Amino acid sequence: MIKKIVAGVCLLLSTVAFSQENNASPYSYYGLGDVKFKGTAENRAMGGLGIIPDSIHLNLQNPATYSTLKYTTFTLGATNTRTTFKTDTQEDKAQRTTLDYIAVAIPVKNFGFAFGLMPYTSVGYRIQNESVDPADGLTRMRRFNGNGGLNRVFFGGAYRITPKFSVGAEFNYNFGQVETKSITGIPDAGLQYATRELNNTDYGGASFNIGANYQTRIGDKHEWVASATYTPQATLSSSSERSFATVTITSNSEIVHDEIEQSLVDDEVKLPSRFTFGSGFGESRKWFVGAEYAFQESNELGNRFDDVTAAGFETAHRFTVGGYYIPKYLSFNSYLSRVTYRAGLRYEKTGLVVNGESINDMGVSLGLGLPLYGGSNLNIGAEYGQKGTTSANLVKENYLNIFISLSINDRWFIKRKYD
Repeated sequence: MIKKIVAGVCLLLSTVAFSQENNASPYSYYGLGDVKFKGTAENRAMGGLGIIPDSIHLNLQNPATYSTLKYTTFTLGATNTRTTFKTDTQEDKAQRTTLDYIAVAIPVKNFGFAFGLMPYTSVGYRIQNESVDPADGLTRMRRFNGNGGLNRVFFGGAYRITPKFSVGAEFNYNFGQVETKSITGIPDAGLQYATRELNNTDYGGASFNIGANYQTRIGDKHEWVASATYTPQATLSSSSERSFATVTITSNSEIVHDEIEQSLVDDEVKLPSRFTFGSGFGESRKWFVGAEYAFQESNELGNRFDDVTAAGFETAHRFTVGGYYIPKYLSFNSYLSRVTYRAGLRYEKTGLVVNGESINDMGVSLGLGLPLYGGSNLNIGAEYGQKGTTSANLVKENYLNIFISLSINDRWFIKRKYD
């Protein structure tokens, strides 16, 4: 039965990896798109809490925790997102399924190493707007479409300096493509054609982050954990191919009549620095509760289209509280007693400001860690949240994330006693 479950989950996530649609949020229009959560389903079920070192669960949020693993770990996860978009006058819905990460971690004595692939940002929006220009009294129709995003390949290592203190570092290579399109027409003027701007931008560049983790016992049963990570500012190179054309809009696409101009622009994009620290208290293999705070410098990225000036960036903040509970870790007669129950709360100022309104994101999450064979586990969870606001003619997103991950653990590099 367990083998069938594992095989089914692997097949499901493999299918998702090749058929995922990245995003449906109008706020992914700005900068490089929505920044994806950098963590596992286990972390996400606790509100995104990333301070816990574990012997069988890979923590992708702090590279210093890689040295606490006891087994070689393979993990992958996916999320199904259902979102309701609301304005003062309209409502719409969307659904997306995405692959969140694929990672492998290998412990070697006091060292630990991990590598993998995950999305970094995602872009996916379709916006239509009609407004009257006060200068000439004409109604202008605008359509904005975008898709794509950046992925991240990472490799990290950690060293346990003492039984209580570990440090780690992680190298990331970020790459991907974003395609954006805007169409502007003036129906009131009787113009036959609209104008289309098409941008294809390729991004690439390295970044890195460092982390530290301290864990100590308090009394016979309890433990205290402190964690910190720092990501310095990084630079990505970008190469944009931009073209302008006159088009006729149809129900499904646009018919191009004349290519007006083409250009190729090379530029650099700055990724802001980020600092995270947190602390928690609990009883090993029984319960844990902790809190975490993240601070990110103001983003220097601008808008993709020159005629949109009502947006900017500010300093971003993230607050998380979460934890887990295991009724009886070594229970032999009750499977439910060996299940890990997780919960968390999250509040985030994303750093994006549109029409003078800060775009905030908040959510509550619950999850279960279901034990499988040999220390492996299946993790499922749900997060309900809200992003944005209907004030200032903006969009409020109410979303439900259903996420799942599989973590397979095994011992490698064991010398055989008998050949």
